[in-house]
Amino acid sequence: MTLAFRTTTPSAQEPSAFGEGYRPGTCNIGPAEIARRRRAGHVGLGIAVVVFAGLVAIDASPLSRSLVALPAAAAASGYLQARLRFCAGFGSRGIHNFGELGRTVQVEDAGARQRDRARSRQIGLASVAIGTAVGLLAVGLPL
Repeated sequence: MTLAFRTTTPSAQEPSAFGEGYRPGTCNIGPAEIARRRRAGHVGLGIAVVVFAGLVAIDASPLSRSLVALPAAAAASGYLQARLRFCAGFGSRGIHNFGELGRTVQVEDAGARQRDRARSRQIGLASVAIGTAVGLLAVGLPL
């Protein structure tokens, strides 16, 4: 399976058949939601750093340092969603939001929902892969 993340910038000259900037499998969130995902990435990264530093400070076993994989995967998920302008949770639930936080619109088209679910799975798998890589790195560091 290939994890190809193609990004496109919605253009005012290219109106979507779905309206509001929504592009099935490509873009399902607007600026406020993107900022929220970016903040989640920052928080996850901060937690990963604190967890790793704490485990090193208490001289935890190398295997226990793999715990850093969890917040690293969360950080990766937030950053990927912000970069791709696509919320995996929204894609899985068949909704999108280009307005204020908390307001969502149901995706009615079955084909669009299918593309959204596929992108959501890609983001989830990529996040787990990144978190796993970080966890393995943390275990392998000679500290």
